Amino acid sequence: MTEEPCLISRRHALAAAALLAVFPMTTQAQTAPSSWPDRPIRFVVPYTPGGGTDTVTRHIADKITQDTQWAFVVDNRAGGGGNIGLDFVAKSKPDGYTIGMGQTANLAINPAALAKMPFDVVKDLVPVALVAEVPTVLVVRTDSPWKSLADLIAAAQARPGQITQALAGNGTVGHLAGEMLARKAGFKVLNVPYKGAAPAITDLLGGQTDYMFATPQAVLGMLAGGKLRALAVTSAKRVAVLANVPTVAEQGYKGFEAVDWKMIVAPAGTPTEIVKRLNAATAKALTQPSMLAKLAEEGSSAMSGSPQEVARYLKSEQTAWGAVIREAGIKFE
Repeated sequence: MTEEPCLISRRHALAAAALLAVFPMTTQAQTAPSSWPDRPIRFVVPYTPGGGTDTVTRHIADKITQDTQWAFVVDNRAGGGGNIGLDFVAKSKPDGYTIGMGQTANLAINPAALAKMPFDVVKDLVPVALVAEVPTVLVVRTDSPWKSLADLIAAAQARPGQITQALAGNGTVGHLAGEMLARKAGFKVLNVPYKGAAPAITDLLGGQTDYMFATPQAVLGMLAGGKLRALAVTSAKRVAVLANVPTVAEQGYKGFEAVDWKMIVAPAGTPTEIVKRLNAATAKALTQPSMLAKLAEEGSSAMSGSPQEVARYLKSEQTAWGAVIREAGIKFE
C-alpha cells in the first residue's frame, strides 16, 4: 500500500470537517469501571460467517487481543441487510461488553432507503472506530464487446433500459455505485437484484446480465483466471491489488467515489472512556503490518480517526448517500 495506512481519505476528511453537527456523545454518562473488561466482549457481525465483514472482524479482534489480552467472542447475526445484528447491538446493555461491525449499507444507506428501520442509527448507536474501506469493481465477462468504461456507457446510452446490471443485493454500495454512474453518464439501466454476490456473479458469467459492480474479494479470483474483465474501480485512487484498472474518475467522471467502509459501533450510552479505549486499540491494531497486508490482499485500506471524527465521518456519509438515494428515487420495503 502506498498511502498512509490509517488516515481518513481527503474527500471524507474535508466533508467531515465541513459538518458541525456530530452524533450526540452526551448520552455516555456512565463511568467506565476500572476493571473493564473483566470478561469477553461480544463482537456482533451482522452477516454470515466467512464473508468479508466476518473475516475482517475476526482479524481485527485477534490483533486487539494480541495487544491488550482482551477476549472477544464473534457473534454472527445475519439478516435484514445487516439490520438484525445491529439492532441487537443497539438494544444491548451499554456496558462495553457488546459492540458490532457496521458498514456503509446498514449505517448510511438503509436509513435513507428503507421505509422503516428497527433502530435509529443516530440515537441508538455510538460510532467507535473506523476500520477499513474497499471500493467496488465494475466487471464484465471476458467475451463482452466492452473493453472500457466508455464502451459500456456508449452501449447503455444507445439502448436505454436494455443493458442489465447484476446486484449483490438492493441497497448495496455496488447498487448505488451503478445508480451514480447511470445518472452521471446519462443512461438508464435495468437492475437485476440477487441474494448475494455469488449468484449475481454466476448469472453474469452465464450471460443473463451484462455487468456488475462487485467487491474485489468477490471477483479477484475470476479476474486472475480470465473469466471476468475489470473496467473501473470506484475509489478516488487506484487500488494496489488492481493497479492496472483505472478509476471511474480517471475516465471522465471527476469526483466519482463509492466505497464500502466498516465501522465499529456500540450501544448509545456506552461510557466514553470505553469508547476511547476501543478506538485506540483498533487504531493500534490497524498499524500492524500483518493486518495491513491482509487488507491489501482484498483491495481494502485501513482507516482511523478519533471517536468524534468517526461520528462526523458517519454523518457526512449519511448525507452523501441520502442525496444519491433521493435523486435516484430509491426506496425499499
